Amino acid sequence: MAASDDICIRMKALGKSFQEKQKTVEALRGLDLEVRRGEFLCLVGPSGCGKTTLLRCLAGIEKPTSGELEIHTEKRPDSTPLAMVFQQHGLFPWMTIERNMRFVLEASAIDPKLHAEIVERFLERVGLLRFKRFYPHQLSGGMNQRISLVRAFCVYPQVLLMDEPFVFLDYQNRISLQDLLLRLWEESRQTIVFVTHNINEALTLGDRVVVMTSAPGRFKRELLCEFPRPRDVMELRKDPEYGRMVVDISNDLRAEIESAEKQIEESCLLSRVKARD
Repeated sequence: MAASDDICIRMKALGKSFQEKQKTVEALRGLDLEVRRGEFLCLVGPSGCGKTTLLRCLAGIEKPTSGELEIHTEKRPDSTPLAMVFQQHGLFPWMTIERNMRFVLEASAIDPKLHAEIVERFLERVGLLRFKRFYPHQLSGGMNQRISLVRAFCVYPQVLLMDEPFVFLDYQNRISLQDLLLRLWEESRQTIVFVTHNINEALTLGDRVVVMTSAPGRFKRELLCEFPRPRDVMELRKDPEYGRMVVDISNDLRAEIESAEKQIEESCLLSRVKARD
């Protein structure tokens, strides 16, 4: 176990339930996990297993119903404690790209005198500086997601939560943004918790991959991704160990999906029997 001052996120017996009409739906159960400062952690699991719910708990959008959750950040004038990137780019359509960037900076503790320089630097970093006066609808989906990514990084978050940010992109854009994300993170090394359905993506980006069970979501296993950094997104796929890990996680997820389908079938059968009685 890592030393306490090296831990950024700690959860113990974490659970989350929702009340739906007269029924309690358990989304997460008994989660124990520690995330080190500067670690890139990826979460994978079947649809509906609670990955996004866990991320929302970490962001403070949802409140856990049981267990403990600690997030250790510092009050600093040069950074933001926490930021989140969603599946959709989340850019304000009535604002130019420059104004979208400035909006998050103005909500941070970063010196306003530095805002113009930061915007210019990050937009130039992703080759989009000449589009700073454009509006989101004038750019492609890949370009908007690229801006969404650097908008999160430009406030220098200590913890960055990412909920399948590349899920709606085509293959080439997805590979390009994975490479961009790796380069941005390697420069700043903040703590990242990244949710994805894509096993290749998780192994390419993460220091560690945690596999979740079907609902209620629990942690089934974790794998260390000990591939050397910096990583080349395409070259990594040639590594035999990478291929073996893809198969291992695929088998885990298939078993969880089959188990969930069996439970649904048994529940439907039981309901039909009760209806006949």
